[in-house]
Amino acid sequence: MAEQPVGRLHDRPNMRAAANNIILHLHPVRVPESALRFTYTWGLGGTAVLLAMILATTGVLLVFRYEPTVDRAYLSIQALETQVLFGALVRSVHHWSGNLLIVVAFLHMLRVFFTGSYKKGRAINWLVGLFLLALILVFNFTGYLLPWDQQAYWAATVSTSLLDYVPIVGATAVAFLGGGPEVGQTTLNNFYAIHVAVLPALLVSLLSYHFWRIRKDGGISQATTAPGAIVRRLTTIPHLVQREMAVAVVVITAVTIWAMFVPAPLQELADPLQSPNPAKAAWYFLGLQELLLHLPPRALMALIAIVSAGLGLLPSWDRQEDTVGHYFRSPTGRRAALAGLFLGLSLPLLLVVADEYWLHRAIWLPGWPVLLATEVFPLLLTLAGMALIYFSIRLLLRANHSEGLVGLFVFIMTSVVVLTAVGVFCRGPNMTLVLPFS
Repeated sequence: MAEQPVGRLHDRPNMRAAANNIILHLHPVRVPESALRFTYTWGLGGTAVLLAMILATTGVLLVFRYEPTVDRAYLSIQALETQVLFGALVRSVHHWSGNLLIVVAFLHMLRVFFTGSYKKGRAINWLVGLFLLALILVFNFTGYLLPWDQQAYWAATVSTSLLDYVPIVGATAVAFLGGGPEVGQTTLNNFYAIHVAVLPALLVSLLSYHFWRIRKDGGISQATTAPGAIVRRLTTIPHLVQREMAVAVVVITAVTIWAMFVPAPLQELADPLQSPNPAKAAWYFLGLQELLLHLPPRALMALIAIVSAGLGLLPSWDRQEDTVGHYFRSPTGRRAALAGLFLGLSLPLLLVVADEYWLHRAIWLPGWPVLLATEVFPLLLTLAGMALIYFSIRLLLRANHSEGLVGLFVFIMTSVVVLTAVGVFCRGPNMTLVLPFS
């Protein structure tokens, strides 16, 4: 039998040991058997990390061919798709992975909320997760402009203009990102630098801290066991790793096949003098754009600030720790979630139609000052509606505070999805309301 080089015999165990060390730096040595249930985590956290790795890999490949100038950006994308081997596939995988990462990160936030995984000393990691979700949105936003086609140019123009409504810092942010009154070369330079340099460094730093906090907090949250109950723990290698590898194979295969059959969009070259009708923001900001059609800017910014602060303060508001690890807290919590889902699917649609054809706040309150009639009153009415939903769920379903928060949270998140869908499918020329797919 032919002898193998001594170096190769020693390299294999060393490489295996190095891989195991990396895995065990990210995971505990043993995990509770219940934590391995796919229906508990749905693999969402690991899928988000995998998508981030795919984006990093494909992004590096794209950087080799992309030229961040208004004269060459569009042409470099065309050349990438027509002249570079597998260039179109790499761009499509990058594009769809970025969009899918938004969805997966959003679903991961929902899973953490529904299982109460922000309790028992995990408040900091909940805040870090919210920052990561915001960072992913900014990542996609800065990358959206880079192809420099009509869709990207005007979506970035509309999205950037939304920042101008943010009090105090909005105008400064628009001036910094845009570099001038119009989207141009300076804007492209800023977006490119932020997309390929600033945001990756922030993402790696926050993800590292996120993982470290999970380890420090004892792994993913689990339901409290009865005193004296034996919790069976399995080794991370191979039990957890095998499941993660299986999910990774499915995700990579699905994204690749989707990218092969649905290429990343590329319209005609951007024309600053010819605006499309309607000019829409990127799809993940269309819920915000839709709300701007119904609420004045300052009222909308105040509403977003209040809801964001509420999400950040959830660990302080919801301290019922005996329900950690149980989806929706309890059977009553499930009914509260269903009530919130029903209201979130129906109420926003009814209000959109009513505001389109019937509601006129200034006419309703002709004697009121403009600020009160058009801004303060709609904001207070919206907040009162959310408070009414919370107290109605508690009263009608006999839900406790934590279960009431579940119903309100589901209503808000469902409303965000519904308003985004309205913006995507039901807004035609001049942003008039139309039937979907018409």
